[in-house]
Amino acid sequence: MQETDLNPFFQKLWQGKDPFQAAFELTGESYRKVKSRHTFRVVLENNGYFVKLHRGCGWKEYFKNIFQFKLPVTGANQEYRALHHLKKIGVPTMTPAAYGCKGINPAGLTSFLITEELTDTISLEDYCRDWKENPPETKIKYRLIHALADSAGKMHFSGLNHRDCYICHFLLKKGSEQTNSPALHVIDLHRAQIRKNVPYRYHVKDVAGLWFSAMDAGLTKHDIFRFLRSYYKKELRMILKEESSFLADIDKTARALYRKVHKKQPPV
Repeated sequence: MQETDLNPFFQKLWQGKDPFQAAFELTGESYRKVKSRHTFRVVLENNGYFVKLHRGCGWKEYFKNIFQFKLPVTGANQEYRALHHLKKIGVPTMTPAAYGCKGINPAGLTSFLITEELTDTISLEDYCRDWKENPPETKIKYRLIHALADSAGKMHFSGLNHRDCYICHFLLKKGSEQTNSPALHVIDLHRAQIRKNVPYRYHVKDVAGLWFSAMDAGLTKHDIFRFLRSYYKKELRMILKEESSFLADIDKTARALYRKVHKKQPPV
């Protein structure tokens, strides 16, 4: 099995070449390198791109994940499909520029994904890092809460769960928070899963990840309620009645994660 998808720039750049060989010959500023995956930045004809090269994870790693009841990351195909899914439902994310996957053995796939660089952005985690000491303008906080809830809600209710759903994986286009429609781009989707419906435990994990990673931002109970209204697109009264067990599991999971990571009690 082999599939490729190149935008016009890479079609021209790699004309007459094997795209897999061309992709794996690229080098650049390394951001993350593990045994089976390398992420780095390249500049081609004055444009920045992020490259993810996947080599087979191997049967040992494959079955290790299976026995731990985790779905293994076998290649770039998961992220590639997630990007197209998010584009389809109107959630800002990265734009794929080149993709390829070949092989039959799920533990030995060779694949690559190249995305256009998102410029002039800041992670939501960095943007609100000092909110507790230096609160933002109320209207800016409300805009960002709505934008985050809207993107997360569309993502989850369309059947996609992120599996690393923290506010550091939402990039804000600088300056867009001054408008009524802040641009928050979802990134790092290599572990994303797409189904008809997100399973309960993965749904809890994703939303708990957002809550855990925002606990130090000085949010109030009313901010949380505002998030829920934008996430569910329902009246708060209905949400609290219909989703009480789900919300309790989210809070419990987020607090346990906070204690595990920070070795202290959550601030809220």
